[in-house]
Amino acid sequence: MKWTNDRSDNVDDRRGSGGGGALVGGGLGTIIIAAIVFFLGGDPSAILNNSSSTQTQTEQRTLTQEELSVRELVRMLTAENEETWAKVFSQNGIQFTPAKVVMFENTTRSGCGTAQSEMGPFYCPVDQTIYMDMSFFNELQQQFGAKVGQFTVAYVLAHEYGHHIQNLLGTLDKTNALRQSGRYPEAEMNKVSVATELQADFYAGVWAKQTETREKFLEPGDIQEAMGAAAAVGDDNIQKRAQGYVNQESFTHGSSAQREEWFMKGYNTGDIRQGDTFNALLK
Repeated sequence: MKWTNDRSDNVDDRRGSGGGGALVGGGLGTIIIAAIVFFLGGDPSAILNNSSSTQTQTEQRTLTQEELSVRELVRMLTAENEETWAKVFSQNGIQFTPAKVVMFENTTRSGCGTAQSEMGPFYCPVDQTIYMDMSFFNELQQQFGAKVGQFTVAYVLAHEYGHHIQNLLGTLDKTNALRQSGRYPEAEMNKVSVATELQADFYAGVWAKQTETREKFLEPGDIQEAMGAAAAVGDDNIQKRAQGYVNQESFTHGSSAQREEWFMKGYNTGDIRQGDTFNALLK
């Protein structure tokens, strides 16, 4: 992936700040359960906020040159998301508001509760912020078998930015209303969750296409790298690794094949109007 000259000021790098630390009081079990809940599509903040945890302070440290380079990568990718989605929204007569991005280590505060590195990257609609602990990418490679490079970071950030787009368009409000109504069985709500996640993958593909058209930033292997990351976090792959078998009714993010399919549909069409995963999956 070729770097562009754009940088966003909406990135807050909290790594090395000393403001976060290990959680004390909730216990390792709470952290593990929250991580499992996150990867299977739930809201880990509900568990973390109900624990009697307190934060300990860690000493401040100076970021390494590699970490500073990662910050510049995230600032560049955030800027490209902002520019691409501002253009897409403008073309469709919709007002665009950029998301904020927080890079952190261990723990930090978020509008959705305590953010922990064990939770992986996530989007909080309350404060319209994407929270990313960069150690997630080591886990993605070591535990889920993904080939991790710079465009893996681009895909993950674009997926979380896709949730921000859903928030701006009112999609998340509608899905949350369905979930809170209690009118639908768990299996049906899981399908809604899958449709939500696959649409975020679709939006990531749209972003890649639109940004490539504008910046010519892709290099050979980048799209394959993104699809590999999408497949690695498919529900079937995660379930096989975690429990040795697949239960399709419990899917909340979509299978590896579905995640690849919808990312590629977004990339091939570059058209935000082609991403109605809800009608496609909830017939």
